[in-house]
Amino acid sequence: MNRRIDYYDDPAAPEVNSLVPSVNVAITNDAGKLLLIRRSDNGNWALPGGAIDLGESVAQAAVRETHEETGIVCEITGLVGVYSDPRHVIHYTSNDEVRQEFSIVLTASPVAGQATPSDESTEVRWIPLGELGELRMDPSMRIRNAHLLARDRDTPIIT
Repeated sequence: MNRRIDYYDDPAAPEVNSLVPSVNVAITNDAGKLLLIRRSDNGNWALPGGAIDLGESVAQAAVRETHEETGIVCEITGLVGVYSDPRHVIHYTSNDEVRQEFSIVLTASPVAGQATPSDESTEVRWIPLGELGELRMDPSMRIRNAHLLARDRDTPIIT
């Protein structure tokens, strides 16, 4: 089975061999709930997102990845921050790729669609913000969610 293993500030992390620009999307509905996926490659809860493909913009990648993973079409509304902390290492066991984190986290609103799992997500749910702490997620995703909740809309986070 293909797996994703996240390491954060872990001396046992494998050596990085790749850096891939990616995007995560924090979509909040009118009820103030956040759209999260349970990743099929590690079972952890996360914001939807993925790699930015050649020939597409950050916003296009965000909308595409969100729709692919959740069934929701979204409209980008803002920027949480840019995350490139070299202490966050992601190991993909399918091809032994080991990435340094490089993720642009955007905010968005849902405009269409139904929350539906995909090959990359076993569950898609609208989560009340007060329940985020109860979910199993990687430390780097907890950091992003904490920044989302505490952010100053005029000052994005750059790590």
